[in-house]
Amino acid sequence: MEIEQYMQIAFSLAQGAVGQTSPNPPVGSVVVNHGRIVGMGAHLRAGERHAERVALDMAGQEALGGDLYVTLEPCSHTGKTPPCAETIVQAGICRVYVSSLDPNPLVSSTGIQLLRDAGIEVHTGICTDLAHALYQPFFHFIQTKQPHVTLKTAMTLDGKIAAFSGHSKWVTSEQARLDVHRLRHVHDAILTGSNTILHDNPLLTTRLPQGGLHPIRVVLDTQLATPIASQIIQNSDAPTWIFCSSTASKERESNLLMHDHVEIVRMNEPVISVIAVLEELGARDIMTLLVEGGASINASFLQANAVDRIISYIAPRLLGGSDSLTPIGGANPALMSDAKDFVFVKIEQLGPDLKVIAVPKGSDALVHRNY
Repeated sequence: MEIEQYMQIAFSLAQGAVGQTSPNPPVGSVVVNHGRIVGMGAHLRAGERHAERVALDMAGQEALGGDLYVTLEPCSHTGKTPPCAETIVQAGICRVYVSSLDPNPLVSSTGIQLLRDAGIEVHTGICTDLAHALYQPFFHFIQTKQPHVTLKTAMTLDGKIAAFSGHSKWVTSEQARLDVHRLRHVHDAILTGSNTILHDNPLLTTRLPQGGLHPIRVVLDTQLATPIASQIIQNSDAPTWIFCSSTASKERESNLLMHDHVEIVRMNEPVISVIAVLEELGARDIMTLLVEGGASINASFLQANAVDRIISYIAPRLLGGSDSLTPIGGANPALMSDAKDFVFVKIEQLGPDLKVIAVPKGSDALVHRNY
């Protein structure tokens, strides 16, 4: 097998753990000796063994004199686990192939240097397209201290998300809705607004045929209008964080807090700032955020330049109506030049619907388009 093929195996291992390692990135590793795979592993959960250690433990004595392939630079510091770079040295590995360097200041090329100082031959930059696609959220989180935000919409061919009455079940097909649940499975948190809670009463959990991880439910609710009877309050399958303003009712807060899975995050201002919310979520180690809001919430994220990726599901149907609802609300722009420019990076068909992925024009995500 070629070097790239071994690295692709490592990436397939890492990809399987997406959504369950935060705030750590998903990492895969393979140990090869004399052209034979003798160990492989993935980092499965924060605080548990890193991918390199899992692969080396599997390889045992067969790691001596072998090659190690890893999707991200081995760590060189002691956190919840010992430094992987030292473990690689102790195992007697001769060559290490790394796809991407780690921008985390605690690592940032020091892992590579430790290996080279020990006489290990290190090669970097293998399968960089795969690395960029997998680690874009992690790089964003490390560099901004805020979660990577994906804005999801589902609309008709003429850009409608609901009839004027608010009725929206269902805009898209079962195949598209299943894909949305896969999105929820791989995101740390899902965010919506109080209007969506009031009108749609969503559960905001992951419902896949084989099960899945539930994202933390985040609600922006200025005056704590979320009903006690709503599903996100009555259902305790996932933690629910409700962000409110400084003027929200203390009595309503007390009533909501009677449910153990509910936490009220009271902001210091009479209005809720999107950036302040993202900073708080980042401080709570939320690396990826899926926004499933209505037109008002979507507009507030767009206005704050806080959208890192848009995933739009488009159904081949026309609703019409000047009062039918659209995915983005907010103030009415006067000029087409007021539009925020995005670039399509991927388009695929799901059943009868299209899934379109776009990122802001000028985004780092455009360096590689393997999304």
